[in-house]
Amino acid sequence: MTGDAGSGTRELLLVLAVAGAGLLLAMVAAFGPWHPTADRAARAGLVVLHSPTGRVGGPSAS
Repeated sequence: MTGDAGSGTRELLLVLAVAGAGLLLAMVAAFGPWHPTADRAARAGLVVLHSPTGRVGGPSAS
C-alpha cells in the first residue's frame, strides 16, 4: 500500500510535465515569428476569392 502513494505522485508529475511541454509547444507555434525574413522566401500567400464568371441562372437544360 505504501508504494501506491509514490506511484500516484510520479504519475501526476508525469502528467503535469507532458501538459507543460504541450503548452510550451503551443505557445511557440502561436507566438513564434511566422512572417518571412530577408533571407527566406514567403511560405504562405494571401488568399483571394473570386466569384465564378458566366450565367447567373446556372446550367441550362438544352
